Amino acid sequence: MLLQLAISTAMVILTVIIHGLGLSLLAKMVRIEFHEERVRHVPPLSRRSLFFTLALVLGLFLLHGIEIWLYAFFFVAVGAVATLETAVYFSTISYAGIGYDDRYIEPAWRLVSAIEGINGLLLLGWSTAFFVTLVTRLGR
Repeated sequence: MLLQLAISTAMVILTVIIHGLGLSLLAKMVRIEFHEERVRHVPPLSRRSLFFTLALVLGLFLLHGIEIWLYAFFFVAVGAVATLETAVYFSTISYAGIGYDDRYIEPAWRLVSAIEGINGLLLLGWSTAFFVTLVTRLGR
């Protein structure tokens, strides 16, 4: 159990660092776009604004995808899950807090998947707060 807690802690730290760096990059892109929209007097409901908002959402999806795949690769590497496809599926439902069941994972690694669920919910919440704050600031 201590090994699983240590690994979970390391995974949480790694994904939080990745998430923070990713949100910082997205925030920088938003600042640049906001400046461009002000200079060019782009209305909030323009095609450009729509595409930028879509790109922001896709950036958030990419960020979460990276974190989900990190857990999936870990589960395959330790033999907790049989295939990469199953690992990605299992990691996705764990990360998103859906967690249908744990029949796909070896019992010794269930604690890591449970903590992945808590980690994922926090990171999804962080992304939601980030997105709502930016969209509100941009007046969209």
